[in-house]
Amino acid sequence: MIEVEAPAKLTVSLRVTGVRDDGYHLIDAEMVTLDFGDRLEIDPDGDGLEILGAVDTVAADEDNLVRRALRLVSRRAFVRVHKSIPPGAGLGGGSADAAAVLRWAHYEDLQGAASIGADVAFCLVGGRARVTGIGEVVEPLPFLARAYTLLTPSFGCPTPAVYRMWDALGGPQGANGNDLEAAALAVEPRMASVRDDLAEATGRRPRLAGSGSTWFVDGAFPGEGRVVAHTIER
Repeated sequence: MIEVEAPAKLTVSLRVTGVRDDGYHLIDAEMVTLDFGDRLEIDPDGDGLEILGAVDTVAADEDNLVRRALRLVSRRAFVRVHKSIPPGAGLGGGSADAAAVLRWAHYEDLQGAASIGADVAFCLVGGRARVTGIGEVVEPLPFLARAYTLLTPSFGCPTPAVYRMWDALGGPQGANGNDLEAAALAVEPRMASVRDDLAEATGRRPRLAGSGSTWFVDGAFPGEGRVVAHTIER
């Protein structure tokens, strides 16, 4: 077994700049890698996928990003994923897992990486970067050591539904650095109470991580249900 780390990512800011003819949304975002994540065990002599943790919400079927990554590099392996990144939280769990497989296979094509998942290209590069296009253009930025406090509810928020809602709402701009915030709240109104809990606990205005469901603030505010994470270089 070969062990590979799959760190979480945080979308610090996100603007939707357009929609392509094929329906994919163009973005202009800042993303950073965080100091926690999933862990993969890869057996290059095996075949299959096992997911430990979050079993009820993450399927090991052919659409799983790990399987997509293996198909992309034309490799077979048995992969065991130890999940720590909450699914549907906007922290790139599936993308991080796929990127870990691509690193194991020494695959570096960002366009190909983005073809299996919009955040996979950034997770493959890591660190701190400006991400544009549909996620395939990753421009590294100087590393900044930062701490963030995250609050993730027990439910996720489906990214495709959020983008469809953003379209239905007429493409609103987010006043707090994330154009998807209004759409995500329309898709999953329960996120509002999570935002308010974090605001009350920290005295700061939370921002939405990607399409949700995680909210975050700058700084370290440890407490029940909250995760304090730090940026790392890659």
